[in-house]
This record gives sequence, structure tokens and C-alpha cells, in this order.
Amino acid sequence: MDVATIQEIQDMSEELRNIYLSNMDEAPARRRAREAFKHTQFAIDHCLFKLPVDGVKMKEVYEVNSRGLEIFSKSWLPERSPLKAIVCYCHGYADTCTFYFEGVARKLATSGYGVFALDYPGFGLSDGLHGYIPSFENLVNDVIEHFSKIKEKKEYQDLPSFLLGESMGGAIALNIHFEQPTAWDGAALIAPLCKFAEDMIPHWLLKQILIGVAKVLPKTKLVPQKEEVRENIYRDVKKRKLAPYNVLLYKDKPRLGTALELLKATQELEQRLEEVSLPLLIMHGEADIITDPSASKALYEKANAKDKKLCLYKDAFHTLLEGEPDETIFHVLGDIISWLDEHSSKKY
Repeated sequence: MDVATIQEIQDMSEELRNIYLSNMDEAPARRRAREAFKHTQFAIDHCLFKLPVDGVKMKEVYEVNSRGLEIFSKSWLPERSPLKAIVCYCHGYADTCTFYFEGVARKLATSGYGVFALDYPGFGLSDGLHGYIPSFENLVNDVIEHFSKIKEKKEYQDLPSFLLGESMGGAIALNIHFEQPTAWDGAALIAPLCKFAEDMIPHWLLKQILIGVAKVLPKTKLVPQKEEVRENIYRDVKKRKLAPYNVLLYKDKPRLGTALELLKATQELEQRLEEVSLPLLIMHGEADIITDPSASKALYEKANAKDKKLCLYKDAFHTLLEGEPDETIFHVLGDIISWLDEHSSKKY
């Protein structure tokens, strides 16, 4: 464990520290950790957890999908106002829908939106080896299967539906669109993973070695990460210190098979930007060195959509909704809600 992580967890109680340091490769351990940290989560000093929750109906479900994997999902619905639309969220690599997104979802629900999210296989509270993506195509299909069941429900069939994707979730959202080109009324993408920034990709020779090893040992945690990349996740130093409380976050080096699948997925996505045809809101921090802002600009320029908008945030890092100063987080949230409000009154 590095010095920064030791410093970050020293303020935890001994019980929470032991849970944080435990092996969370398998889902039962992650579920135990979540239960232990659940009440601590909303007490931490982060603006997302101070948003009002009155009038929001929440529901958590475990359901076995068609591949036999138990998938965790959650919904947030406004209790007292009619639904404007449904928003289906695709979380980023290593993350979960039960930590920072809880605050975002509550804000969207109090603004009149039904919000639905799931943890992908291998992430959060769902089955699977932590941080392992054996097939990006299968992952996309798992997400499509889950959201399609929601959209087919009678109470939601006539409502506009939107994808909200963050980082790797942005790449998943775009691939969902490729598979269902007319099924969605728009997508809002936050720092979408259309291309890795150069700092994220190992030297050519090392990359070839890792690709070779990945074919034999795909689950091995071997992909090197530069310290400046870690530092670029959260711009607000205070929020960076809160990061360990997101205990379900995958914290180790990326697994070789996962890195290979994501590299292939981004290479394919780069070649298909012209196929994107749904209304788009693209948001990116100009100082992001994890997902490349220039790729978001390319998506904006190449997408075959008449209705598209690009928002670049000066000096902002990668986690626009979690790790920025409060004013930036609320600015981005406001941009998302304004765009949803504008597009919910239309039916494409």
C-alpha cells in the first residue's frame, strides 16, 4: 500500500479500516463492506450527500440475469411529481452506483426524473471477480438486457428515455446506442472513454509484452499506473481524502484482460464516431489526463447528430461530479438537468 493511501485511511475507525483493507475480489465480501460503510457514507463532508432526499423513493434489487449472474440495481423515483423521463446510468471503470452517484440520482429524482442504475458484473455489489471484464461486448449486452426490461414496463413505455454515462460508462452508453440506434431519446456523457489519454497507455514495447501475458493470465493485476494519473482523478484535495470511503471502488492495478478489452473497445469506438446519431450532451474537464478531452471534441465533430452540445470545463479533472470543487459539481449537475428538461419535452 502506498503512503498516500495509508494517510487517507488513518482517520477511519479500526473496524472500518480492517474492512477497507480486506480482500474484496468476490461479491459477498463487497456486500459486507457496503453494509458496514453504508451509514458512514452519508455523514462524510461531500456536497452530493447534503442534497435533499425528501420525496425520493429508492429501491434496491438483486436479480439473476440471462448469463446466470446476480446483478445489483437501484432506482430513485420522485414520489410526489409526475415523471418527465427516465434516465439510465452507466457507471465508470472501477466504480459502483451506490456511492457518489447516490447524490446525483437523488438530485435528478427531485428534478422529476426516474433514475435507474446497475453495478456491472465484477463491480460494486454484482457477482464477478472485482475489476475483471472478460468481454466488453458481454458487459454491454448485460446492461442492454437490464435497461430494456425497465423500458418495457407499462408505466415507462411512453416516457422519453436517456442514457447517462460516465467515463467507461460513456463508452458503454455509445455501444448501447449502436445496438439500439432508435431506442433512446438522447445521451449525456461525462468524460466519456472514447480514447485513453497518452499518459494512460504504457510504452509500445511494454504494451506488446502485456498483451502477450494477458492471453495467458488475463486476471493478473499487472498494468502499471503513473502516480500523476492517480492525482488527476480528484482536483479538490479535500474530496481526494474522502475517496477511501468509497470502499467498493476497485483500487488495485488494472487486470490485464480488463485493460486489453478496454483498449480494444476504445479503438473500435474511435472508428465509429460517425455512427452516433442520437441527441448528445458531451461534458469534459479540460485538464483530464485519464480520458482524452480531444476525443470528446472528435465525437462532437464527427457524430452524425443534428442536436449535439459540447461543454468543456476549464481546469477540471476527470471526475466532474465527484472530485471537483462544489461550484463545478453543481455547474455540471445544472447543465445535465437543463439539457434533460429541454429534451424531455421532445419525442424524437
